[in-house]
Amino acid sequence: MATSKKKVFSEAELEAMQDAKVERKKGKKADGEADLLAKVAEMGDSDRAIAERLHALVKQNGPELLPKTWYGMPAWANSAGKVVCFFTAAGKFDSRYASFGFNEAAKLDDGTMWPTAFAITKLTPADEDKLAALIKKAVG
Repeated sequence: MATSKKKVFSEAELEAMQDAKVERKKGKKADGEADLLAKVAEMGDSDRAIAERLHALVKQNGPELLPKTWYGMPAWANSAGKVVCFFTAAGKFDSRYASFGFNEAAKLDDGTMWPTAFAITKLTPADEDKLAALIKKAVG
């Protein structure tokens, strides 16, 4: 009986893992801002516009967060190197929307349940205001 091998990871997921491997090898030698901006420059127009605006929002509302890449995606980390928030381009995994998420290092706890990621198709001024408040809260 012949068995076929089923792919466990998509090409995009394998690429993200390779990106993470490169990021770990760079370690403290990495230029986080340059790496983040290079990844943003590779994105399609819609994703790039969102990522550029998010980068500006994070710099303005969480200036202590350090830009970096995380699995090949734009991310912002605290001084301990823990990723607080990140952006996933729609084009990265062929999704219908991009997303902006928060990791465990974000100080967003609100009772027993709270949102940690947001789907984004475009950013309106009201959306930016909401995200700015969340970024401020995340860095505590």
